[in-house]
Amino acid sequence: MRIVLATRNPHKLAELHRILVACGLGDVDLLSVDSYPGLPEVRETGDSFEANARLKARAVRDFTGEIAIADDSGLAVDALNGMPGIFSARWSGDLAPPEQRDWTNLRLVLAQLADVPEERRGARFVCAAVAAFPDGREFVAHGEVRGRITRQPRGSNGFGYDPIFELPEGRTTAELDPAEKDAISHRGKALRILVERIAEALRPTEPA
Repeated sequence: MRIVLATRNPHKLAELHRILVACGLGDVDLLSVDSYPGLPEVRETGDSFEANARLKARAVRDFTGEIAIADDSGLAVDALNGMPGIFSARWSGDLAPPEQRDWTNLRLVLAQLADVPEERRGARFVCAAVAAFPDGREFVAHGEVRGRITRQPRGSNGFGYDPIFELPEGRTTAELDPAEKDAISHRGKALRILVERIAEALRPTEPA
């Protein structure tokens, strides 16, 4: 059986692969969209994380004919009324080339919160994950983790906003090793639920 992971982001691909293998899909052929030349880019035009994840999962399923898993995730900052939200990956627009956009996004959020006191720096990482089956079935799962925004980046692991997202224990998600992050992350929570639903859907039914 094949499952196609609907992302071209190498960091996210590695994380998705780790989590899915840990959840029991190690015997499944996990492919990325890079295995399908010609697959068009999917515009994230939805108004929610779930809507964007569905757009990506359906497009990849329709093109490949395989089960597709897509997620959309991002940072929701309390003092910014839940933004960057679904715009997390492109919060700084075209201020930097793609390979520098994570850092530019991060610095922009820090600048926007420069005068915000510690008690108002709460934030959440949010994820919606969708599995789209060739027969039309779809499964969705959500996950989130709460924390706060630091004043300076810390840590060299992870990607995106990880260096400025501090957990209640005091470390940023960029200061966790991959296994620690997978165990508590918004993406890990959503994908573990999704894998349970996929496994249940694939389980042979006993004859009546």
